[in-house]
Amino acid sequence: MITATNTLAAGYAAVPPGHIATVVTSLEMVQPPSPGPERPFPPGLELRTLADPDPEAYRRLFRAVGADWLWFSRLALADDALLAILTDEAVEILALRQAGRTVGMLELDFRQPGQCELVFLGLTRDRIGAGLGGSLMAHALRRAWSRPIARFWLHTCTLDHPGALAFYRRFGCEPCAVHVEVAPDPRLDGSLPRDCAPHVPRLG
Repeated sequence: MITATNTLAAGYAAVPPGHIATVVTSLEMVQPPSPGPERPFPPGLELRTLADPDPEAYRRLFRAVGADWLWFSRLALADDALLAILTDEAVEILALRQAGRTVGMLELDFRQPGQCELVFLGLTRDRIGAGLGGSLMAHALRRAWSRPIARFWLHTCTLDHPGALAFYRRFGCEPCAVHVEVAPDPRLDGSLPRDCAPHVPRLG
């Protein structure tokens, strides 16, 4: 669960140079969804468990899917910290593959008893709009609720695709908390290319 160290007062707050700010919305589902259509992937697409726990291999997957939306949390982790996640049996990481390349990813975290966090779900920019996101989400829900959980949750933010919040709500997830996150801009330290995510201004 996302935790906050303080509560913001009403009004404006300045964002330090070299940083980005985003509004983070957490959503949850506390009972299994009603059975829906299977939503199979089209022929030629395959969702595979990430077999290689190599941190750099994971970072390539993470950047391929998340660079356009400034996903940076995993890039800030040292190799040993990231490897601890990749080798944990309670974490499931899957890559959506087509014609030898990665076009999407899904990461589920069962480390908290009775819960599943949808940590990451995303597609490369060229595959957005083809209905694959719905197939990924349906697969995530089936996989999560096949375990003895009482809560499925996730978070999205204002750096993500503008349709992300509505997308998750269509699948039955309801907002349960809102936070503001301020972090160093990953485009300024080389974690991500300087020209990615042009919808987010660089301050510094």
